[in-house]
Amino acid sequence: MLAKDWISKYIAKEGLPKSFRATVQTICEPLAARLARLRQARKKVIVVGLAGPQGSGKSTIAAATVQLLEERGLTAVAVSLDDFYLSKSARERLAQDVHPLLATRGPPGTHDIALAGAVLEQLRRPGRVALPAFDKAADERAPRAAWRTVATPVDAVIFEGWCVGSRAQGAAALAQPVNALETEEDPDGRWRGYVNAQLDGPYQELFTKMHELVYLQPPSFEVVLGWRQEQERKLVARAGAGMTDAEVARFVAHYERLTRWMLAELPERARLVFPLAEDRTPIAPDD
Repeated sequence: MLAKDWISKYIAKEGLPKSFRATVQTICEPLAARLARLRQARKKVIVVGLAGPQGSGKSTIAAATVQLLEERGLTAVAVSLDDFYLSKSARERLAQDVHPLLATRGPPGTHDIALAGAVLEQLRRPGRVALPAFDKAADERAPRAAWRTVATPVDAVIFEGWCVGSRAQGAAALAQPVNALETEEDPDGRWRGYVNAQLDGPYQELFTKMHELVYLQPPSFEVVLGWRQEQERKLVARAGAGMTDAEVARFVAHYERLTRWMLAELPERARLVFPLAEDRTPIAPDD
């Protein structure tokens, strides 16, 4: 259990609602307990994937869970798939060579999967590893000097990301556009076909490095836009730059297909599923 003074300070520092205490009790504590049991049983570095849609609180939940693990005497680190986005110039090359929609970060095909796999492997070996960082306000990878380093090996890794653990769709599912973005800007399905192929190839290889998968389940796709707009407003307040609500809506449209697909199929595969209410508070099992 987190000490009350720590959680109070954490809530104040991160600007979180007091309801985050319920998130700690319902999600972070069971997740930390699960990781600790796995580490003790397997006697090796445990890597758990934490999936959830945009704005669902993955990073905050991962950070609090790391704190809980450290209170148990374990070394732990949270790693975000977001920090492995390709640079803006690399995405611009993809936009020219493959499809213009690949200039927008987020969908499979816009991450440096080789680097992500190398970092997960390095976290298992003795030494130190630099963890990449991505500046979302600048839409660019942060300079290497800004990357944090951690001593390795660690006991547990929480690898969080919106499409972590997702599987590719069948060809029939790709035929029908899911929104105006796909209808108007990907009429021949070339973009979504490329994204699907990337998910079916290098991303699946990366996901095999995870021992288990945890899913933060939204009530529906429709609430995700509001979550992401709220997240962006906080980024703008902190960094002084970011997207407008309309720009966020277009941005989220790039994620809609896979978010809906994960909502439909991931609960059957994830080891732990934590349903969330519209206000992002966890729904307890007996609710």
